[in-house]
Amino acid sequence: MSVIVASRFTTFDHAEAAIDRLHSHGFVDEDLSLFFVNPGGQHARFSVGGDRFADPQSRWASLGAGAGAAAGAILGLVLAIVFSALFLRSMLVLAVAAGVGAYVGTLPGALWQTRGGGRGRQPDIGHDPDGTPKARESGVLVAVHVSPEMQQEAAHVLEEAGGMEVERANGRWQDGKWADFDPTQTVEPLRT
Repeated sequence: MSVIVASRFTTFDHAEAAIDRLHSHGFVDEDLSLFFVNPGGQHARFSVGGDRFADPQSRWASLGAGAGAAAGAILGLVLAIVFSALFLRSMLVLAVAAGVGAYVGTLPGALWQTRGGGRGRQPDIGHDPDGTPKARESGVLVAVHVSPEMQQEAAHVLEEAGGMEVERANGRWQDGKWADFDPTQTVEPLRT
């Protein structure tokens, strides 16, 4: 495994300027790689698309749907009782109104729980709201194949060039590229 230091940039121009700085510090082309990382969820890790088996924000949707169904059924019953008292006196109206209210209530209930991904909790900087490690941000990534002694210098140059989230990784460097790069892996920050 090779030691790789990488950093994210917002544009290709900034990333290319960082590569120029790395050249001026003695790093060679065979040890530098520049590529774009797609936004999370767009890495097609599964045959139907996406990066994860389930969306972390949908974790509590079934509970929300149940709560919405209960609230809808109660609201439907209340409206049915009012209409039954005024117009019709039928148990069928009560049953249908409760069923329709429950059915209609499931959607807003599920959406209520998925909106914002559990917005009541303060997210940890290194983790998504559901507690899973935070995925890598989208952007242009400059990766540098380094020896363990040179990793701090590479990190310092990338940081000076405006790189965000300078990271250290162990990976396979082949033909001037990070061959086993996985965009869904957690970023291991490298402090300079």
